[in-house]
Amino acid sequence: MTARPILTAAEMRAAEERAIAGGTPVELLMERAGFGVAEAAWRFAGPLKTLVLCGPGNNGGDGYVAARYLAQRGMDVRVAALGEPKAGAAAAARAAWAGPVVSIDEARPAPILVDALFGTGLSRGLNNALAARLASLAEAARIRVAVDLPSGVETDTGALLTGVPRFDLTVTFATLKPAHLLQPSAALCGRIVTVDIGIEAQAPLTVIGRPALRPPSPQDHKYTRGLVAVIGGAMPGASELAALGAAHAGAGYVLLLEAEPRFGQPHAIVRRVAADLAKALADQRIGALVVGPGLGRDADAGKALQAAIESGRALVIDGDALHLLGPRRLTAPAILTPHEGEFRALFPDVKHASKVERARAAAARSGAVIVYKGADTVVAAPDRRAALAGEASVWLSTAGTGDVLAGAIGAMLARGLAPFEAAQAGVWLHGEAARRAGKAFLADDLARHLSDCL
Repeated sequence: MTARPILTAAEMRAAEERAIAGGTPVELLMERAGFGVAEAAWRFAGPLKTLVLCGPGNNGGDGYVAARYLAQRGMDVRVAALGEPKAGAAAAARAAWAGPVVSIDEARPAPILVDALFGTGLSRGLNNALAARLASLAEAARIRVAVDLPSGVETDTGALLTGVPRFDLTVTFATLKPAHLLQPSAALCGRIVTVDIGIEAQAPLTVIGRPALRPPSPQDHKYTRGLVAVIGGAMPGASELAALGAAHAGAGYVLLLEAEPRFGQPHAIVRRVAADLAKALADQRIGALVVGPGLGRDADAGKALQAAIESGRALVIDGDALHLLGPRRLTAPAILTPHEGEFRALFPDVKHASKVERARAAAARSGAVIVYKGADTVVAAPDRRAALAGEASVWLSTAGTGDVLAGAIGAMLARGLAPFEAAQAGVWLHGEAARRAGKAFLADDLARHLSDCL
């Protein structure tokens, strides 16, 4: 599956400039964008009375074009503007709009609100009066549509520069932007539709999509499908969940290494007391090693982590192991899976405004792939490649789901995927399993749904 690029504001400007230099007039790009907004709004909301708010720049130009196409469909369309476009394609789009234009203050609410005030590249918030007026008109509308991004959102970080209403539909152009997937802005975008306006784009930041996983062949056996070893510790339930996640994510063999004998389900997970952990980890058949879930933070846990690192095996480091890891740089293939609190403890001086840039900085420093978990999970590699997951199920905020994710990523590593690809595959499977699990699921339920997603 081809990765879908995500463009920052600067990258989007550069892509537009390349398209224009290649012979596509900016007026044509705007015409395509406005037509796409009109079509998406029509399909989403139907023929209701519509108010289009137009800013003075190209986002406003897209709004004028959308208003014209909606009016051509016979809809009752009103336009309210925040000043007149001064020149260029936006001014031409304004001139092509045959209807009246009133000020934002004079605008009367309508069932459909289209926000074409400001799009990508906004660097400061709306003034208080404008923000309040937008909020009032949005509250009065039944359906709210944002053009490119809701006004008041910072494109690259997803930060809210001012108060931003919640939208039902966001229509963007060419590619997604970081703010469509990063919180808190992602929660305000509603359904996102991407319109092709004839701009080709590539970027080091992409959307995490369904992995192309090879199904087992008749020649495969349990070791070719991947052996995942999970190091147990003080809290056996967490390591058992990681083992369960690895098993249901397709690992052919899951080995749970424990300091003392325990019994549990399922019986397909092999439990072994590892008095000499270094010796146990010397097994060349181990394709990935998961360390951290339920490990504890005492001296024995520290020794277990050190043995895991010295084994040279591909590692998934999660939970307690992240607290024990410290600022060391890893040389073996490794994936670190911190949530927000663990990330801050492990990388206290990484202060970038963008979660993507924080993840990239952490990956470069640690030499590992970073899975920066949350409602807007970021996967970043030391070479600055990065990927963003779609909005996660709110029901993932329950104990043990992170342990299941660590096991699933371990299964992807053990089957031979490179760390960056393995991390993305595990994150996608985890998110899709959560979607299928529905509401109020337990971590055990989540693990069992992984196999449905392969």
